Amino acid sequence: MAQNEKLAELSSAGVAVWLDDLSRDMIHGGKLQSLVDERSVVGVTTNPTIFAAAISGSESYDDQLHALAVRQVSVEEALRTITAADVRDACDLLAPVAQRQPGDGRVSLEVAPGLAHDTDATAAEAAHLWWLVDRPNLYIKIPATEEGLSAITSSIARGISVNVTLIFSLERYRAVMDAYLSGLEQRLAEDADADLSGIASVASFFVSRVDSEIDKRLDKAGADPSLKGKAALANAQLAYQAYEEVFSSDRWKALEAKGARPQRPLWASTGVKNPDYSDTMYVSELVAPGTVNTMPEKTLQAFADHGSIGTPVQKSYDEAASVMTSIADAGVDLDDVFRVLEDEGVQKFVDSWDELTESVRTELQDKA
Repeated sequence: MAQNEKLAELSSAGVAVWLDDLSRDMIHGGKLQSLVDERSVVGVTTNPTIFAAAISGSESYDDQLHALAVRQVSVEEALRTITAADVRDACDLLAPVAQRQPGDGRVSLEVAPGLAHDTDATAAEAAHLWWLVDRPNLYIKIPATEEGLSAITSSIARGISVNVTLIFSLERYRAVMDAYLSGLEQRLAEDADADLSGIASVASFFVSRVDSEIDKRLDKAGADPSLKGKAALANAQLAYQAYEEVFSSDRWKALEAKGARPQRPLWASTGVKNPDYSDTMYVSELVAPGTVNTMPEKTLQAFADHGSIGTPVQKSYDEAASVMTSIADAGVDLDDVFRVLEDEGVQKFVDSWDELTESVRTELQDKA
């Protein structure tokens, strides 16, 4: 079947359409392939919540769970075996996309979020997962905590492709881009002839959660209601401005000459949480060349049905800067907002990881 026109138009405008969901049923039942064929999907992201729902909600895992149970493997090993199998199969399904569009055709698998504040453990698990899945079109997700930055650099230096997750502020985003460039530079320092073309990275800049937190604070401050629902887009638009600046610098050009690929901005958390807002606003208003938008299926189908492309990001910088200034002037402490969002983001992933671990433990006991 032909591609959906609205999503094809989005792709033509430079936005790679990724799906924020994965399950074994989706891979083997043909749904993921149909989204590639009909909905312009060229990548997949996962997280513990997604895997917990998949494993507890499907019989597709029963045989593998039984085999793991009778071997008496640990819950942690079982969890990694199961999730790695799904990610490997999804990588294989998307391999033709990766061959056509290097950097896309990718599937993301994250390090255990409980390691978010442990640099060495994060780097070690990133290397283990890269080995375990063993597919060139894999991304290892590493959180953009201060401790995660060094793990990003060392992973890139080892040739591991990284999806940096949980970025909320421009300051941290600049540090993430620096970590990526530093990793490429380290790789070249160790081997001047190193091939950088196989290394890819995306920087997952979170969107909707910014509005949820700032809207709440604007209400509390008794601020002008017209400021609500504007911060997330403005913040992301200014992130793209920072991306353009870094990836046109002399530092970048020296790496590009050695075959390096830009670290693309990835718009994450693009499902709209406030029903008063357009259900496609975090897609329509974040259209720019060389970006990725990873969408829950509900948002993907909404855009396919009634989405439209809004103002190009590059034309929004002045307005975006004005919005963020107005929000700060209204009494919202933006530094505190981003600190809270990062802490909450890590904790949500830890809670989901615990839920996933319990789900696997229960299933192993049932299948023993």
